[in-house]
Amino acid sequence: MHLPVTVHRARLGPQEFTVIRPARPPERALLVDDDRFLNAYVDQGAARLMGGLWSLAASSPRALVRLPLRRSGASREGGERRLDLVLLHHSLQFAPSRRKELRGRLGAGRRRSATVSTAQPEIDYAALHHAENRDLFHQHVHAETLFVTGSAKAFRETAGLFHDVAAHGPGRGHTGDGHYCAQLRHGDDSARVIHIEYRGAWDA
Repeated sequence: MHLPVTVHRARLGPQEFTVIRPARPPERALLVDDDRFLNAYVDQGAARLMGGLWSLAASSPRALVRLPLRRSGASREGGERRLDLVLLHHSLQFAPSRRKELRGRLGAGRRRSATVSTAQPEIDYAALHHAENRDLFHQHVHAETLFVTGSAKAFRETAGLFHDVAAHGPGRGHTGDGHYCAQLRHGDDSARVIHIEYRGAWDA
């Protein structure tokens, strides 16, 4: 899968950071903070894009992968708290509180084409409950942005959940009413489930 992206670089003190974002944000995607859950509503194109970004985060441990969603063209539902998304490898040790400072130093960036895998490795759900398992996501919500921090393995294993929704969401539902979803449960004890739901109908 070829993914058009824009690559930015900025320095904060002695550290230089790379920020990667899609060249075009999805038009029909929402990430909503719903207290108990984090709900991602996507059409087919957005699901493919997010799966690609998840894979990109797995193969780019020195970069922050950013997906702006709050200002997308999708409809706005009453009372929701919409979020942007940032994916990053835990070795970066980037503090979410520095997001605004980093964003202020980003230039125009350069267009690139990233090649990412669409393979869907099988998830060992039993291993998620092992005490020694370190391949878990940590979540932080700061400045209307969800930061998902994890290992390359965690991102690689879960990218397929988005590709599954993209492949099977259109025209098919678990209950016959058009509903199709997947749940990302790779979080630590404090992390919430990310509910990924295909949405075929969007307000104009």
